[in-house]
Amino acid sequence: MYGLSADAPYPGTEGITQDRESVRIISPAYADRGSELTAILQYVFHATVFSGLQMKQYSRLLTEIAVSEMHHLDILGGMLYQMGALPVFTSCPPRLFDFYSTAAVCYSCEPEKMIRDDIRGEQEAIRQYQSMLRRLCNEQISVIISRIIRDEELHLQTLHSIMREIKTR
Repeated sequence: MYGLSADAPYPGTEGITQDRESVRIISPAYADRGSELTAILQYVFHATVFSGLQMKQYSRLLTEIAVSEMHHLDILGGMLYQMGALPVFTSCPPRLFDFYSTAAVCYSCEPEKMIRDDIRGEQEAIRQYQSMLRRLCNEQISVIISRIIRDEELHLQTLHSIMREIKTR
């Protein structure tokens, strides 16, 4: 189990071979504006703020989601490498320019706004992954992306729960 994850194993990546088209399709989920990297940084920032606000239960949940997103980043990076792209933090590996910027992270500090930003990020991630599934021809990669979507849906449910709790405080 990696952080807050759906109760199902991740499919293996053994046997993935060079596939430039799949690299092009999945790389935005790795280190672009709406990527796993952005999600990780945003969740860690928001968890720190929640901790400072003495809202430790939300801090712990966001940290668990961040850990799950770290696992997704690891999976995506491994697949990119296996498909022939060096998984550098750019908008489209293996290009060594357009390096990742933290400007995409939402730095809100008000509890409702933080969770709204996180909900929006999860909704966008789900849309992005579903779009990838429609374009991918590689079945093995599609199965892995489908599994990641299950985690993102769990994260979204969790965030909606947090939002309901915050609104009733």
